[in-house]
Amino acid sequence: MAVQTGLGEPRGPWFISPDLGPDGRIVPGGPGSGPADGPGRRWRRPGRLLTALAVVALSTVSGAAAGGWVAGRDGPTGPAAASAAPVPAELVTAAQKTVPGVVSVMVGGAGGASATGSGFAIDDEQHIVTNDHILAKGGGGAVTVEMPDGRRFTAQVVGREPASDLAVLKVPASAGLSPLPLAKPNTTRVGEPVLAVGSPLGLAGTVTAGIVSALNRQVRLGAGRHSAVQTDASINPGNSGGPLVNARGEVVGVNTAIATIDGSGSIGIGFAIPIDQVRQTADIIIGKGG
Repeated sequence: MAVQTGLGEPRGPWFISPDLGPDGRIVPGGPGSGPADGPGRRWRRPGRLLTALAVVALSTVSGAAAGGWVAGRDGPTGPAAASAAPVPAELVTAAQKTVPGVVSVMVGGAGGASATGSGFAIDDEQHIVTNDHILAKGGGGAVTVEMPDGRRFTAQVVGREPASDLAVLKVPASAGLSPLPLAKPNTTRVGEPVLAVGSPLGLAGTVTAGIVSALNRQVRLGAGRHSAVQTDASINPGNSGGPLVNARGEVVGVNTAIATIDGSGSIGIGFAIPIDQVRQTADIIIGKGG
């Protein structure tokens, strides 16, 4: 049986900064690189990545500045005042609603292959949505699902859809998972706050916050290119398959991929499969597999 080690990892797309050489130093006018089958492929449109990085950086700086300005109107200013700003109550409520429905997924295969990730209940029949690449990396071995309360169940693989990087599992009724509400089609908006919930590095029930950075971002997910929800909520190895939820606690996507620089960890650019596609694919898988 697989052990929760935190070794699950989001699947690409992998990026290397167009302005950094192998040693991390700036290379003026150097060739770019981008989404590819591996980290060595070159990016033909470096401007897109630079723009994305700039937008994230600008959002972070402007957000901090705005927070300081608002705090300054009612009291002390400076870093201490900004850090003391209250967490929006709706995000706290959304986290409280979401965490009980998110599980850790562990896959152990032959020859020592293993993988870990996240998943969440999608209906009252104990069907769980997760990423297909977690099962693939685990070598098709036995799948174990760990509940938020620590209980573990052997999960049935209802079906897999590598083309969209989605899979559906099922656990016994005794698991008692509550399904997470799904956002209505075409209701997600750029700039709205979101939470990424999952088990990064094996840390179950981890919640990170950010915003929807972009919609319909064309990236490689699974076996092809798809439109994705881009977010700056921190997504790290083990978050794969977990939900991206809005401030109402509704799932807007399945956290699936991150962009990196020279293969490093999260840089604030993550991608989630839109919930519209998740719902459609899950319905097809469940309809075929029961």
